[in-house]
Amino acid sequence: MTMRVAQVASPGGPLEIAEREVPQPGPGHVRVAVEACGVCHSDVLFVNGMVPGLRFPVVAGHEIAGRIEQVGEGTYSGWKVGDRVGVGWFGGSCGHCTSCRQGDFIVCENLKVPGWAYDGGFADQVIAPADALARIPDALAATDAAPLGCAGVTTFNGLRRSSARPGDLVAVLGIGGLGHLGVKYAAAMGFETVAIARGAEKADFATELGAHHYIDSTAGTSVADALRALGGAKVVLATAANSGAITATVDGLRPLGELVVIGADSEPLGINPTQLLMSGKVVRGHPSGTSQDVQDTMAFSALHGIRPMIETVPLVEADEAYRKMLSGGARFRMVLTTAT
Repeated sequence: MTMRVAQVASPGGPLEIAEREVPQPGPGHVRVAVEACGVCHSDVLFVNGMVPGLRFPVVAGHEIAGRIEQVGEGTYSGWKVGDRVGVGWFGGSCGHCTSCRQGDFIVCENLKVPGWAYDGGFADQVIAPADALARIPDALAATDAAPLGCAGVTTFNGLRRSSARPGDLVAVLGIGGLGHLGVKYAAAMGFETVAIARGAEKADFATELGAHHYIDSTAGTSVADALRALGGAKVVLATAANSGAITATVDGLRPLGELVVIGADSEPLGINPTQLLMSGKVVRGHPSGTSQDVQDTMAFSALHGIRPMIETVPLVEADEAYRKMLSGGARFRMVLTTAT
């Protein structure tokens, strides 16, 4: 029996459809029949061979939604054939490093990211460790559940693990693939929500997402001044992958405010110690979330009617979907589907 994969033969190459033998799950693993898989900007790391230990051809994809097709011997008996499951950036942990022994599985020293540690979800089937599985609620379609395994959990978890409490002013920088979900989650969590983006024309969209305020970062008033005029942000969730834009929010934090960075940019932040010291501000990075966090994200999304804005594309058009994501043309998450 064979399956299709969208694989990259060499770093930076195109995603090409290939036929492979359907793999069998070993102990502690399951085989998932993939129904949908999101295309994330982090897939660039694997497609371009930018992380150590990769072996080509590479099958990327770490926003996976589907059904368990086979359970490996010795796997936790709570997982059954037919269960709806998702696998996100957290694709399993080693269980024995110091972080794992302290219960901090998402910062496992040997974190198993799909597409890096093992073949990812740009395929008809995928083998995943049982500890990577999150149950998908009946209310969520697979195409909606898939992006929640990375984009969703990163924004949801970043907010709920921040210092903000209901009623606090919380700003979301960027309203793209991550940020549009961040605004929805912030409003549903009871925060006074500020959306920050480029251009006055995005104000209505920000309001549709649930924002109470909109700041145009290209306007005459600086982002920091605009935030201070609203009383100062308790938390800024920085989803935009732009270090300059992230830096511009710091002086808009109120005393003891917190900058939570989830947008990845290789350029350094332009923050000096004086900006942090006297007012006790905090800057921290936030890494995604475990399989339980993904499950919590999906449950919260189902409860509050929150869905990602997606464009679905069949697996055979994986390269076109990936290129559209790279170009910034996706509104806002490209999702591959395996239905024929």
